[in-house]
Amino acid sequence: MVTAVLKRPTLVLNRNWQPIGVASVSRSLVMVWNDTARIVDPTDYALYTWEDWSRLKPADGEPVIRTVQFEMRVPEVISLTRYDRFHRRTVPFTRRNLFRRDRFMCQYCGASPGGNELTIDHVVPRSRGGNTNWDNCVLACVRCNHRKANRTPSEAHMAIRKHPEQPQWNPVYAARNIKVESWERFLSEAYWNIQLEDD
Repeated sequence: MVTAVLKRPTLVLNRNWQPIGVASVSRSLVMVWNDTARIVDPTDYALYTWEDWSRLKPADGEPVIRTVQFEMRVPEVISLTRYDRFHRRTVPFTRRNLFRRDRFMCQYCGASPGGNELTIDHVVPRSRGGNTNWDNCVLACVRCNHRKANRTPSEAHMAIRKHPEQPQWNPVYAARNIKVESWERFLSEAYWNIQLEDD
């Protein structure tokens, strides 16, 4: 149980509060302990040092870290104490990330039948030299994938709803399947609207 809590995601902001990454709770606590970050209380945006945060009493039902001597609230957002420029990050091409990019929706008919009824379609089929990458893969429902078969969308007279491309990095891509509600205050609507579901 403690291990699971320590692996939860914490949003990392740079000194001017831009989202720049996601760290585990254990890593974020080390940063706060080493005075390279402060914990941000998302309800009132107050900043806390390790000592200040450890004195706060956790609310009922709130995730906590329990030790022999005390209970500590789990930080959900931290801010670096020194400026860290915005690093250009890339989103790795994975099945999970492709489902998030395409919002669990068939890119041909627009249906959202659920993860089990969605497949990965190669816009230019692999048998015709198509690559497995962000620019050539989209989600397709089983019906549309079967209809398109080993053809290009134009040959199958099927339009793609959105041209496939590599998505911009977003902290939500690094959060696995945990959606931390407090992050909504620090992320733009475009960031926040990426779905988190099992694929």
